[in-house]
Amino acid sequence: MHVAVTGAAGQIGYALLFRVAAGELLGPERPVVLRLLEVEAAMPALDGVLMELEDCAFPLLVDVVATSDPKHAFDGASWALLVGSVPRRPGMERSDLLAVNAGIFKTQGEAIAAAAADDVRVLVVGNPCNTNCLIARSNGRDVPLDRWFAMTRLDQNRARSLLAAKAGVAVSEVANVAIWGNHSATQYPDFQNATIGGRPAGDVIADPVWLREAFITAVQGRGAAVLAARGTSSAASAASAVIDSVRSIREVTRPSDNAALAVVSRGEYGVPEGLQFGFPVRSDGGTWSVAQGFRLDDFAKQRLQVTIEELLAERDGVSDLLP
Repeated sequence: MHVAVTGAAGQIGYALLFRVAAGELLGPERPVVLRLLEVEAAMPALDGVLMELEDCAFPLLVDVVATSDPKHAFDGASWALLVGSVPRRPGMERSDLLAVNAGIFKTQGEAIAAAAADDVRVLVVGNPCNTNCLIARSNGRDVPLDRWFAMTRLDQNRARSLLAAKAGVAVSEVANVAIWGNHSATQYPDFQNATIGGRPAGDVIADPVWLREAFITAVQGRGAAVLAARGTSSAASAASAVIDSVRSIREVTRPSDNAALAVVSRGEYGVPEGLQFGFPVRSDGGTWSVAQGFRLDDFAKQRLQVTIEELLAERDGVSDLLP
């Protein structure tokens, strides 16, 4: 299977490629061809990554294609992992990031529609990923809407870890944490439908103030906190979330749980149609659907409205790139 990765010489790409080549993305029996896209200025660095991939002698890695041409990178790809974007730097606002990156995803959406395999699925990682995905999706119109995903799994992983630590249990005990909306500081990490050891999270963590305030703020601001501490954006954890995202689409969702993915809205839970919106998703291993039956009280509905308004504003800001 051909897997295209953009920004392949960047920090997330570097943390991701070796795991894909080792079989963590598609399984231990699936040979892969890596198709790596970089800007021309980064091709020398990508050459070094290619040497390291060769030196690992991965049994599943059939071939590696390195290019600065998007159509060549996506040629025959069944998975397109759009990691590459200008990273957020200290002092940058989301609007700055969107303005810089929007054109990249227009071009890539067109190239995916022109060159990728008929079964291609696309995961957008480069931020602002929801709206970047909307741009790519709108310009890759021959690719069905249900093949486009933006990554909110990192937020879900962060939320599960925080709930587990607060409850003093293993992360595996935490389930059904939904991430609603944008991958930004407006997202709503939903503790109200989450469970810990099969019990409602609010029953296990008897601290409603922490859940409604510190927990939500910590998840929303985790990326900025990592940026402040490292001087650069999350990389290894983002790469791990890429692996988790793809596997959550390909594999059956475990009972009483969900996968956090930003998918095209068809009006579920009152979200405007067409937005690339973070929902709780369930997969049967072949097809996916937005999970039903989540309880949203007035507090949750207010949180959803905030993130809806941000995504609408972002969409309006890139309207010239949407056919």
